[in-house]
Amino acid sequence: MVIESLDICVMLGGPSGEREVSLQSGAAVAVALRSLGHRVSEIDPVDGEFRLPPDTGVVFLALHGTYGEDGTVQSKLDALGVPYTGCGEAVSRLAFDKVAAKRACAQDGLATANDCVVDDPGAGLPDGLELPLVLKPACQGSSIGLEFVKTAAAWPSGLAKAIEGGGLVLVEERIDGREVTVGVVGGQPLPVVEITPRHGAYDYANKYTVGATEYACPARFDPETTCRIQHAGERALAAVGGGNCARVDFIVRPDGEPVFLEVNTLPGMTETSLLPKAAAATGTGFAELCQWLLELALENPPLAATG
Repeated sequence: MVIESLDICVMLGGPSGEREVSLQSGAAVAVALRSLGHRVSEIDPVDGEFRLPPDTGVVFLALHGTYGEDGTVQSKLDALGVPYTGCGEAVSRLAFDKVAAKRACAQDGLATANDCVVDDPGAGLPDGLELPLVLKPACQGSSIGLEFVKTAAAWPSGLAKAIEGGGLVLVEERIDGREVTVGVVGGQPLPVVEITPRHGAYDYANKYTVGATEYACPARFDPETTCRIQHAGERALAAVGGGNCARVDFIVRPDGEPVFLEVNTLPGMTETSLLPKAAAATGTGFAELCQWLLELALENPPLAATG
């Protein structure tokens, strides 16, 4: 599809805990789109409300976290009948809920870690799960509230911090393996990115501190394992309902089996973010990636895709 100059609204910032990252994503996208000759306005729905310019032809969503990825803004745009990048309201809402997304992927046959769900800050160490454990707020992004519990003594404080980050907590056995992510854009899996923090785990600090994490793209796997990971990414996105763009995270066991972690329906879009890194490995530059996402939004609007 070839599209000429468009009136585009980039939505960035917003009211979530990932506001600062979203501002960076949106600023990078706006610069890229202007470089392609598009007419670009920027809106920051910091209070959860917005009014689009009357000539807006498509919205580029550079929001992250609650409001941006949980289906809220998608529902508002659906009501306005304006196409937007990413996934539709129903898919976004399901994927943002780590518990619901995990259950959908497990039902589809993807490997997942043993887990339980906890909502009581006074709950004891779960029976039937082996240490070490990973604690994740069920509805947060960017590793906000992520906690690692290695010993029984560390459980109470770890649980308290995780619940503070979002209420309901998904508790999983920690899987030994290599952490990776795979983007799926327009039904096509991108090269696999391997994520290796220099120290500790891939938490919020290591994710957003320059130089704290090493990335390899394409990841150094044999062709069979690479295909296995990419296919798992496609299956995970399909399991939550599909969409024009997502990034799916896995831990790859030593035997090459990818274990599902989560689906990100609005991945970071700075020039150093993981989805742009993967696209760059195919020869697709940052501005080209932004254009591709716009074309997908216009060819296959998320509302139409989710029925």
